[in-house]
Amino acid sequence: MGLGLLVDGQWVSRREQSDREGNFVRPQTTFRNEITADGSSGFKAESGRYHLYISWACPWAHRTAIMRKLKGLESAIGLSVVDPEIDQNGWEFSEAVGCIPDMINQADYLWQIYLKADANYSGRVTVPVLWDKKTETIVNNESREIIRMLDTEFERLAQRQVTFYPEELRDIIDGTIDTIYQPINNGVYRAGFATTQAAYERGLMDLFDALEHWDRVLEQQPYLCGDCITQADWCLFTTLIRFDLVYYTHFKCNLHHISDYPNLWSYLKELYQVPGVSETCDFDHIKRHYYRSHTDINPTQIVPKGPILDFEAPYDRKVLMH
Repeated sequence: MGLGLLVDGQWVSRREQSDREGNFVRPQTTFRNEITADGSSGFKAESGRYHLYISWACPWAHRTAIMRKLKGLESAIGLSVVDPEIDQNGWEFSEAVGCIPDMINQADYLWQIYLKADANYSGRVTVPVLWDKKTETIVNNESREIIRMLDTEFERLAQRQVTFYPEELRDIIDGTIDTIYQPINNGVYRAGFATTQAAYERGLMDLFDALEHWDRVLEQQPYLCGDCITQADWCLFTTLIRFDLVYYTHFKCNLHHISDYPNLWSYLKELYQVPGVSETCDFDHIKRHYYRSHTDINPTQIVPKGPILDFEAPYDRKVLMH
């Protein structure tokens, strides 16, 4: 997630994201190398070798922060957190509350990290970024691949022996992540960044059709892929936790609140209350980022005080198991 891009190693402050019909189009991530436990990929899972750059505000980066936390990889993988507000220079490292400066490369802006990896890089400058201190390059900036690597390839270094990618469910997990991506994870952006009425309505209706579908699924089983929490649940969680907070108003995703869906709402509270997860949820960073950075949507940059949401309230999961 990020505003602006690099063109042949030069920073350009603009957003290129819509096609001729006004549809939001998300470009593909660029760095797609893999870390493996045995090092066969050229990048071995080693304690202290890798550094994670994130934003607390970004749902894609949030996934990686959750996985790092739940696996107990804090001592093995370092962390830097950018400022929630984006200006003409993109993601910035600052001393603001909740931020962690870049002590590895001493960068002021995230685009400088990209140029260190590739001096002639062209493309978006986004979080998350998984950096290799040994070879001084970006290993990967695709959130889905990063959480899989943290979950599986760093198992030997994990302080908590829990898996969110059990072998017997991997095809189902991968398929579920594919299924929720376009209508929900990307769907809020398809609605929010649409530049025509028709494009907005396409994104909006796909989004709410999918939310209704998964609300029905969660009436029959506790989690997206069955009886245990998987990577798919964390991929959905980071969108749901932002929904009533910002997407409902800021992105005009206002047919229903998540709290209007009894199963999704209870499910969301349950995931939030998993030990360690709430520590990765910075609601101030989330609101400040969306309302103050997207000036084309919110030109006054006013950050609303509400809504008041109680994710720590008791939840009642009445699952109809068959």
